[in-house]
Amino acid sequence: MTVIANTLIIITIVVGLIFTVVTVIGVLRLPDVYTRAHAASKSATLGVLSVLVGTFFHFWFNDGYFSVRLLLAILFLFVTAPIGGHLMSRAAYFSGVKPTELTVGDDLAEVVEKAKKK
Repeated sequence: MTVIANTLIIITIVVGLIFTVVTVIGVLRLPDVYTRAHAASKSATLGVLSVLVGTFFHFWFNDGYFSVRLLLAILFLFVTAPIGGHLMSRAAYFSGVKPTELTVGDDLAEVVEKAKKK
């Protein structure tokens, strides 16, 4: 059981580290604020969640300590991180930050125009 538990712990933490590295690469390499915010909010959330799940499994399987605080942190991060990324992107859009020339469409522009006309 200990070997399986340690393997599960290592796998979840390594997956979290991979997602975190992908986040860093995305933030450094992507062309505009919208794609960077997407990379930061999605893959960073998955990376930190995986590390927290690995930590939770470590304390639960190896030490016998069921951490409610870690579960609450996982839940809080799972709910708030994507919302924060969305709000930052929306604030950038409404403040006039232009997307890159590679952007194919702007679905929000017509909704904003209709709202301004009302």
